[in-house]
This record gives sequence, C-alpha cells and structure tokens, in this order.
Amino acid sequence: MTIPTLSPANRISVNSRRFFGVSEAKAVKPTLGILVSDHCYEPRIDDLESDWVASVATPAFKLIAQSRPPQARRSFASIGTGSGLDALAAIEVLGARLIGVTDVHTDVVSAATRNIRDNLQEGVEVTLHSGYGDLLSPLKTSGARFDIIYENLPNVPLADGGNLEAARTSSAYVPARTEPVPDHVRDNLLVLHYLALVQAKDFLAPGGAVLSTLGARVPLRSFLDMAGQAGFSASFLTYTWKVQADPQDIISSYAAWQRHGLGPFYFHYADDLKAAFSILDPLEAGKRALEIEEALAPKRLDAFAAFEALRRGARIGHPVAVLKSELR
Repeated sequence: MTIPTLSPANRISVNSRRFFGVSEAKAVKPTLGILVSDHCYEPRIDDLESDWVASVATPAFKLIAQSRPPQARRSFASIGTGSGLDALAAIEVLGARLIGVTDVHTDVVSAATRNIRDNLQEGVEVTLHSGYGDLLSPLKTSGARFDIIYENLPNVPLADGGNLEAARTSSAYVPARTEPVPDHVRDNLLVLHYLALVQAKDFLAPGGAVLSTLGARVPLRSFLDMAGQAGFSASFLTYTWKVQADPQDIISSYAAWQRHGLGPFYFHYADDLKAAFSILDPLEAGKRALEIEEALAPKRLDAFAAFEALRRGARIGHPVAVLKSELR
C-alpha cells in the first residue's frame, strides 16, 4: 500500500493520556504523531467533548474491557476508521493485538495504517489488516474474525450531484445501495449502520459484538429494531450527548431530508442535554436510556426548529448511544 506524502500542516500531535483518558499510556506512545489525509476529518483534540473517539468510543471500550476477559477482546475491527485513533484506542484500552481497519478512501486507509504502526510503544506488536472499500468487505481476504467490530458511520446520504472524492465528505455517504433494507431503517437514515450489521455476521468471532456509535436524532427504539431486523440482540452500552459538530451543514442536511418526508429528526439545546446527563455516568445512562429519552422528549427540537435556533446563535447538541449487538 502506498503511503501518501502529506504536508506538515496535515500532522497533529495528540496527548494520548488526555485523549484516551488513561493515567499512563502502556501500549501506544505518550505523544501520538497523527497524519490527517485530505479526506479525513481532523480529530478535535482541543474540544474532546465533540470528538467521537475521545468522548464516545473510548469510554465504551473501557466498559468492554471491564466486562470481557482479555482473550475476548484481543481482535478489533473499525469500519470507517478515519485517522486510526479508534484502533489506537482499542490497542491501548482493550489490549487488542489483531486489528482490521477500513475506509472508503485510499489516502485515509494509508494514513491510518501508518498512524497505527508508527505510534506503538517499543515491544508492542500488532497484526494489522487494512483496505479501502465498502464497509467490512476490504477485510474479506484476510480471513480474520474479530471480537469487537466498531463503527461510527455517516447517516446522511450525499446530496444529489455530490462527489465522494471531494475533500472531507466523511459525514455523508453515497446513497445508491442495492441491498434490501427495511423501510423504517431507510426512513430514519440508518442504512449504513444496518448494512454494517448484516456484513458483520461473516466477520465476528464466536461471542463477538458490534459496537455502533449512533447520533440519537431518531427514537432509540429505531436502533433496537434495526439490530433485530439484522439478526442481532441489542442493548445500549452507553448513552451520553455531544455538541453537534459542523452544525450548519449537518442540521440543514437533516432538515432537507425531513422536508422530503423522512424522520422527523430531533436535536436539543446543549444546555438541556448537559443538565440531563450531568449526574449520570455513561454506563448508568445506557441502562436508563429509554427513560432518559422520554424525560427529554418535551424539550426536543425537530430539524427545522433546531436550524432556526442555530441561526439565533444557540448551541445545539444531540444524544449519542453506543449500541452493542450480539448474534442471536
């Protein structure tokens, strides 16, 4: 695989202890040198509450590490890895040593592969499989099976005429899919999450689990139904919230699809979310996710109202669920 030549502006330094919330980095270097390719969103190292790996994925990995013995979390795959920080989190937190990463762009996969290999501490060895293409399919030839498969995939289809090759389109995907998808999955913009679960059946090790990180802009029951339709039993591992990243683009995209009859899609004032989640850790909130959702419902904003609030200068956020799905 060809490693891209990136300018110094595309290299960032990440404090691994701060970013992963660990007292001491034991498997990865204390300071990570991360290459960020043109098609990859830059990690939000100065605003960890807005970064998916730091604020959502890593806390979920810590809970998995507490609930599973080391031999049941030694292999890890990321669908849509981006910078590869999710894989580095799995190496540090889960103790994973068999790693698979995919993304849709060659430069993203190349940079992520380099990031993973270059940021391991001396003596830490991993077997790394990587490839670009659709969901898990680039890992098919490896023959690997994974204890944990992680995905943080986009919800919003790329606008008509949009170009996936344009820089930083990772918040959207090409909508043309030929696979059968349940109507409620399509209407709630969960297509890629559903298809990732379907593909995961051929890649999970016995007893393995899929962790889907989901912006909860649709009812939580939609996620449980999606997993059930894909042949899994699912529960919420964690439930938390985050400020909406790139709010102008993302909320307007949801408003456009809501105008076309999908959804509705819901957001909240960030202050309301902060107050609701302030006394709960993510694990406890995961156990009470449906209850918390019901309590928040009177204050939610649909996509139209959220966009108007944003235009008035309001900080807008949304709940985030980590769905743990296991084969029946």
